[in-house]
Amino acid sequence: MPLSAFTPQVREWFGRAFAEPTAAQAQAWPAIATGEHTLISAPTGSGKTLAAFLWALDRLVEEPSSDRTRLVYVSPLKALSYDVEKNLRAPLRGIGADVKVAIRTGDTPQKERRDMTRHPPDILITTPESLYLMLTSQAREIFEHAEQVIVDEIHAVAQTKRGAHLAITLERLAEQAGRDVQRIGLSATQNPLEEVGRFLVGPKRTCTIVD
Repeated sequence: MPLSAFTPQVREWFGRAFAEPTAAQAQAWPAIATGEHTLISAPTGSGKTLAAFLWALDRLVEEPSSDRTRLVYVSPLKALSYDVEKNLRAPLRGIGADVKVAIRTGDTPQKERRDMTRHPPDILITTPESLYLMLTSQAREIFEHAEQVIVDEIHAVAQTKRGAHLAITLERLAEQAGRDVQRIGLSATQNPLEEVGRFLVGPKRTCTIVD
């Protein structure tokens, strides 16, 4: 049963909201639950974003935390960041979780940036460039407890300069967190997937591929 490892609140909400998990979700959750770095490759509409987020939301329900950012979601598309924030509202409302979500892009007003540093969100939604800038400023302190990073649309940056820059940023995130932050990549169906997986985790780690 793909949902058996989740908390009762999350299981109940999922049962109310969906008939059953998609293939991408049923295969991804056991891999993510082990803490392994995971690349989920599935077509649009396969529920892979929720596949990536739900385990992290479940952990936040089980062990609420105050003032520390535990999940970082990175999207190369600014528009996608706003979509994701909107799509997270339904599960958070349905689960009844007291989880703070914030968006940091180049458009985020100065006051919001300052507030974020003082009161870190549980989940930070950002772009590769904004994450880089945060890691090179005082704001990097909010990542000291980061546990997971989700990289969306990873196929779009894997072979670009922007991707090379992001690879370094992910290493800096792990260094700041003082642990090997679990990496979850979301990709459109793309070949060879092993290459995209290697890009996600770097040369010294292994990656579980959910195709």
